[in-house]
Amino acid sequence: MPSLILLRGLPGSGKTTLAKLLSEEGKYPVHSIDSYFTNLETGAYNFEFDKNHLAYKQCEEQTLSSIKQGAEKIFIDNTFTIEWELEPYFKLASTHNYQVFVITVENRHGGKNIHHISDEQLQKMAAKYKVVLR
Repeated sequence: MPSLILLRGLPGSGKTTLAKLLSEEGKYPVHSIDSYFTNLETGAYNFEFDKNHLAYKQCEEQTLSSIKQGAEKIFIDNTFTIEWELEPYFKLASTHNYQVFVITVENRHGGKNIHHISDEQLQKMAAKYKVVLR
């Protein structure tokens, strides 16, 4: 059965790095909300909060496109700190007969947060982060 693999964790935890590694050098697609804010030519990241909803929409559309192309594995790397952020992917998986895996990535390697999110904001994000037992 094809798989949708959601990598979740706080900024700087290594989600993007792990997704790239697991994608086997691009064999499997990787989608992220961050890609919306990343300049393809320069690699510069410029987050704009008022466009965040567009980034979420683009990531979902790219995931659906990969599903329609029949990708065996699809990786999504986002923070997913709040449950509603996961729900669209569970729906896509259910509709298109994909199994879902959620992997939590922790910053135990001393990774750096490239998004310039303050320690105070990281603490707030961590407080919202819930592990669901189903």
